[in-house]
Amino acid sequence: MNLNPNLHINHTHDAATHSWLTSANAAGCDFPIQNLPFTVFRRQGTSETFRGGVAIGDQVICLGAVAKSGALTGLAAQAASACAQPVLNDFFAMGPAAWSALRHALFDALKDGANGVPTDAVRAALVPIASIEHAVPARIGDYTDFYTSIHHGRNVGMIARPDDPLTPNFQWIPIAYHGRVSSIGVGSDQQGQKFRRPRGQSMAPGAKAPVYGPCARLDYELELAIWIGQGNAQGEPIPLAQADDHIFGYSLLNDWSARDIQFWEMAPLGPFLGKNFCTTLSPWIVTQEAMAPYRLPFERAANEPQPLPYLDDARNKAQGTLSIELDVLIESQHMREQGLSASPVSHTNFRHQYWTVGQMVTQHTNGGCNLNPGDLFGSGTISGPTPAEGGAIIELTKGGKAPISLSTSGEERAFLHDGDAVILRGWCEKTGFARIGFGESRGEVVETGKSL
Repeated sequence: MNLNPNLHINHTHDAATHSWLTSANAAGCDFPIQNLPFTVFRRQGTSETFRGGVAIGDQVICLGAVAKSGALTGLAAQAASACAQPVLNDFFAMGPAAWSALRHALFDALKDGANGVPTDAVRAALVPIASIEHAVPARIGDYTDFYTSIHHGRNVGMIARPDDPLTPNFQWIPIAYHGRVSSIGVGSDQQGQKFRRPRGQSMAPGAKAPVYGPCARLDYELELAIWIGQGNAQGEPIPLAQADDHIFGYSLLNDWSARDIQFWEMAPLGPFLGKNFCTTLSPWIVTQEAMAPYRLPFERAANEPQPLPYLDDARNKAQGTLSIELDVLIESQHMREQGLSASPVSHTNFRHQYWTVGQMVTQHTNGGCNLNPGDLFGSGTISGPTPAEGGAIIELTKGGKAPISLSTSGEERAFLHDGDAVILRGWCEKTGFARIGFGESRGEVVETGKSL
């Protein structure tokens, strides 16, 4: 039995518990007391040092202030002190017991009816979310992007390789490539990440030579960000039974993709300029513990290849899958100018992924690779089994041949236009438990050469 406290339902998941902070109890709130996601922030327009925080309702708890108050004791106090830094790496490295101790201490101080020194310290440490700005929450040493949706693989494969849409290894191993850390940024609902449309080479069908210029087939990819907590020593693989001990939590991730550049450059190696120009994260990290009620069994159809023994165990079968509802919206420049709301373009759920997050961790370390606290995984594009559940515009438009209509404005899109903002939203809900949310990931395309 796995004794990791972050994997089991406990009193912090009780839907009947409310907070003395009224905004945390509002219907549809992303950040009720049952969530308590982590971030790194400072007040907008200041030169304050970034520090760790935890969201509750429409406020963020400054963990630096809580640590300085001396209100917490024991492991929770040590964890709060680690979170007072500009990045959360030292906190991640402390492991599941420390993560849970701090979350439980904050929960107890925030619940309705709580009183005393810890509650007073938390009250004094509240900062309105509307007044803050975020930074990437950890110092990311390495970034690995996986490819784990069989529906996305088949949809895109039919466009790029119609005679062989799914590679032979897809159903046997979680496939991944190493991405670029330097262009990873944070985009929230308050301040989206802006980036210039990339340039590169592309080869048109039937052409004899490539051309160079701005990307003409710019796309988004709906993904989950997976934050590594504890690392492992080089040469010591992480068994699947222990994989969840190394996962701190989850954010939303947009793996922007220049499809025309990507498809030309990927033979024989993997993505390069088609991917490395920008990756956008949501600023809030929902913890493993907050996700405990939304775990599902991992199931593989009997007529499909079954995972090899090192990628298979009883716990992964019982609760390896996560149920996370996910939306993608597009907001054009015209919509902003006219005051129109963003247009929903797809909805899906993370439960459709072909491989679990635990299997990704085990596969990554199986050859002896060492992970470090703060390392980042991308889950791979998240697409469901129906056409409306595509996690990228290339799927929704069948490679650009069938443009989609943006319902809010009536505009059409085969691929993204300059001025388009892509918004990712995620949440979990289940009868008997509180709804918890991930906030937003927001990024905006700027014309090549224009200022950001």
